[in-house]
Amino acid sequence: MRNLFLCLVLACMASVWVMADDSADMKGKSDTRTITGCLSQGDNAKEFNLAANDGSTWEVRSSKVALAKHVGHTVEVTGVVKNAMAHNMKEDTKDMAHDTGATKENNEHGHLTVTHLKHVSDSCSK
Repeated sequence: MRNLFLCLVLACMASVWVMADDSADMKGKSDTRTITGCLSQGDNAKEFNLAANDGSTWEVRSSKVALAKHVGHTVEVTGVVKNAMAHNMKEDTKDMAHDTGATKENNEHGHLTVTHLKHVSDSCSK
């Protein structure tokens, strides 16, 4: 009986340790992101592209923020990632590949619904 109890305690401790380790691997990722980059017009009047400073690209749109007046500007946008779970898995896979020595530019592409915009610069020059 004592051995059974000890095994149960060890299994619980291992479960807690694994869950804590998994949450650390998420690197603070959430459904909400803040990204800085150059805003350009997209394929239609309500769609825009953000070329982020880290080399990633994002299709952005918003029903709350007037993005059109910031085309050609450097902006910092905060918004909700579309399909965040799949997007985070894709980023994690790229991080794992990088950790093994695989090299590839960060041409990450995502979709973001903007909830807040901060004007950084009137141009997109670096």
